[in-house]
Amino acid sequence: MSSGSAMSAEDFDEWYSNMRGSVAHDDIHQRRLGLPPRLLSTSLLTWDGIAEVVEALRLAPGHRLLDLACGRGGTGLEIASRTGARLTGVDFAQSAIDQARTLAGQFSSVDAEFRLGDLAATALPPGSVDAVVCVDAIQFQATAESFGEMRRVLRPGGRVALTTWEAVDRADERVPARIRAVDTEAGLAAAGFADVVVRERPQWRAAERAMWEEAAALDPGVDPALRSLHEEGLHVLSVFDLMRRVLATATATG
Repeated sequence: MSSGSAMSAEDFDEWYSNMRGSVAHDDIHQRRLGLPPRLLSTSLLTWDGIAEVVEALRLAPGHRLLDLACGRGGTGLEIASRTGARLTGVDFAQSAIDQARTLAGQFSSVDAEFRLGDLAATALPPGSVDAVVCVDAIQFQATAESFGEMRRVLRPGGRVALTTWEAVDRADERVPARIRAVDTEAGLAAAGFADVVVRERPQWRAAERAMWEEAAALDPGVDPALRSLHEEGLHVLSVFDLMRRVLATATATG
C-alpha cells in the first residue's frame, strides 16, 4: 500500500483482515521479496534489505527495538530474532496487532509485545527504546509529529532506520500526494537527529517491480486480498519510475 488515497484505521483493519488466510497473497510477497514462509509481510522490504536494516540499527542483545507501524509483525520479529533485541510493535490496526501476536509464537526466542498506537503517538515513555524501525509506513503520516515521536522515545545515541519511497520530483503531480510529502532527510533533521543519511536502494526496486508486475497480471478472483494487491499493482506500475526507494538512518542526539 505504497500509494493511493488517505486511509483510516478502519480501512487498514479491513485490509489486514482480508490478508488473514490468503495463501496466494503471501506467496507472491514471499517469492518476489525472497522471504521465508514464516515471515508474513505487508511491506516491500526484501530479505537482503532486512539485513541492511539490521546493520544500520546497531542493536545488541537485550536492547529494546520499537517496530513502528509494525503491521503483521514479521519484519520486527525477524530483526529481533537476529539481534537478541526485545521487541515492541505498535500499529493502529487491531487486526494487524492480533496477527502479529499470533506470528510471535513462531519466534519463540524473541521477547515481543504488540500494542495499539499511532505513528505520532505510541504512548511509550520518553527515552525508553534503543532503536526504532519503521518499514514502508512513514509515507502514510510523514509529519513533524511522527518524526518527533521517534526522537522522543529513543534514548540518546539510539538509532532509527526508515524505509520508504520519495518522489524523484516533488513537484510532479502524477506522484501520489502522500509520496510527494515524504522528505526523510528534512524530517529527521528537524526532529533533532544527527548523522542523517538517506540512500537510494535501486536493487530493492527490481524485486518490487517484479512483484507488482505479477500482481497486475493475475486474475484475483474473489480473494479480497488478491484483488487489493492486483489493483494496487496496476496503479503503482503507472508511476513506478517517478519514485525512488530509500533507506534513511540517523542517530538520536543527547
